[in-house]
Amino acid sequence: MRECVGVEELRWQVADLRGDLERPVVAVAYRGLFDASAAATAAVTWMAHRFDASIIGDVDPETFYDFTQERPVVAFDEDGERRLHWPANEVMLAHGDEVPRDLVLMSGIEPHLRWRTFADSLVEVVAHTGAESVVTMGAMAGMAPHTRPLRVVASSTNLRLAERLGLDRPSYQGPTGLIGVLHEALDRAGIPVISLRVSVPHYVPDAPNPKATRALLRRFEQVTGIETGYADLDEPAAEWQRHVEAAVKGDTEIAEYVRQLEVDADESDEMLPSGDDLAAEFEAFLREQDQSPGEPDQS
Repeated sequence: MRECVGVEELRWQVADLRGDLERPVVAVAYRGLFDASAAATAAVTWMAHRFDASIIGDVDPETFYDFTQERPVVAFDEDGERRLHWPANEVMLAHGDEVPRDLVLMSGIEPHLRWRTFADSLVEVVAHTGAESVVTMGAMAGMAPHTRPLRVVASSTNLRLAERLGLDRPSYQGPTGLIGVLHEALDRAGIPVISLRVSVPHYVPDAPNPKATRALLRRFEQVTGIETGYADLDEPAAEWQRHVEAAVKGDTEIAEYVRQLEVDADESDEMLPSGDDLAAEFEAFLREQDQSPGEPDQS
């Protein structure tokens, strides 16, 4: 059993949950560079609402943010009282009959400072809840046409997990963001982690993109077996596409560019394993981890 690392900025509202939860998985997303159109944080918020998740902890923002960049907000509450709201990173729990396994959700804003300590807070969340694995979700602007299904790349730095589920293995070298730091901390702690990242059309303004959120939720469901209700986003996604299509038709140059992106997307179309196959392999991998705890992947 992993020990809590004791990050003082992580404030719990409930006692140690290890042993009380049903084989939890942690899903995380942060608003910032790795969240184009806020698609990833919207996916976590969607699941929190769908499963009526409750807040079990949060991260004290004081040491992680430059408040001249991410300012607190003053607003009136439902009782008419004036309240100050600081940047929040909340830990939520979906627990009960609505989910086949417990789901821990962590969502908020990418910090400006002390990334290593912030990453340790995620490791502590895993230890405190007894979670078996972590799934990070993100969205990046890419060469994706809005008229095609938005591709979600699933990858893992854990060699055994990547091979078992047929996932990509990261090949990027160079400056990284918070997600890269989180993955490194989880790898060192021997915690299996999967990255899901959706490619959103770079020519669409950075506005809410339900089609991208739907794609992330669908792939999350395929990998974990947790039903996310992503089909309920069919109509919002279709409406988003209609709006983009109307805008593109008014610009001949962009319309031609999109047609070329469509050709490229169709030529690179990939056959993916079925959702049932992925979820079954994920479960088998976690059972093997339980039977024979492994060391952090060093490959």
